Amino acid sequence: MSAKTRNIELTHGEKILFPDSGITKGDVVKYYEQIADYILPFLKDRPLTMRRYPNGIDKEGFFQKNAPDNIPKWVKTAAVKKKDGWLKQIICNTRDTLIYLANLYVIEFHVTLSSIDKLNIPNKIVFDLDPSGDKFQSVVKGALELRKLLVDQFGIQPYVMTTGSRGLHVVVPLEPVHDFEVVRTFCKKTARQLCDRYPEEFTTEIRKEKRHGRLYIDCLRNAYSQTSVAPFSLRARKGAPVATPLKWIELQDPNLNARIYSIETIFERLPMQDDIWKSCGTTTFTFK
Repeated sequence: MSAKTRNIELTHGEKILFPDSGITKGDVVKYYEQIADYILPFLKDRPLTMRRYPNGIDKEGFFQKNAPDNIPKWVKTAAVKKKDGWLKQIICNTRDTLIYLANLYVIEFHVTLSSIDKLNIPNKIVFDLDPSGDKFQSVVKGALELRKLLVDQFGIQPYVMTTGSRGLHVVVPLEPVHDFEVVRTFCKKTARQLCDRYPEEFTTEIRKEKRHGRLYIDCLRNAYSQTSVAPFSLRARKGAPVATPLKWIELQDPNLNARIYSIETIFERLPMQDDIWKSCGTTTFTFK
């Protein structure tokens, strides 16, 4: 494949990145070009962590936060404070940048829970529901019970998405008011409250050997510099699944799973996406 967008020379488009399905680098670049209008609002102004697979997903890939030294000047970057210095991270706000990164074998796009103007102040919460084994019905129950708790007790209307990997994310968009410590404390208390209601089914236990088959409700990504997978990002899994926003009613589908939509099927549902997260509002909430 050889095409140009801006000054990008797309190379080695025939290289197979997903050996099980024959999906090539050219297919991945084409996917991100076509999905740009949907994914870019979720990448906008957020420091990016890239997951790159230069040799395909059956070989070890790597996470990269620091921008490559030779990136074009038109690719936006931001200085992000870390414990022992600074990172120069890419801000993917444009279709050109998205295509450029796909050409660098970026398959997965992970973003911070805060924006560059207020990096210490999150503007979303992410509860990551991670099943033990293949118990996806426990993920569905966890998501529904978490939603009920947030709505009934706090008046918060959350959103839900498949991760394209194993579970679901329950997401709450926030007005950027409280720092990560306050928000993370709220998340932990909420998760513990749910686990206290269903101690045989849900847990906040980090160590897998102590979960004993229960659904893990992970709040750890609600912290400075931590990330979550962006909606509409591909995942480096068999069949190239896509992290996909859902309507809550879709959780009633007995065939639902974390990888139900893929690079091959996602475009069939895009016309309905405007009804799901496009008008996603923010929550102003005083955490206690």
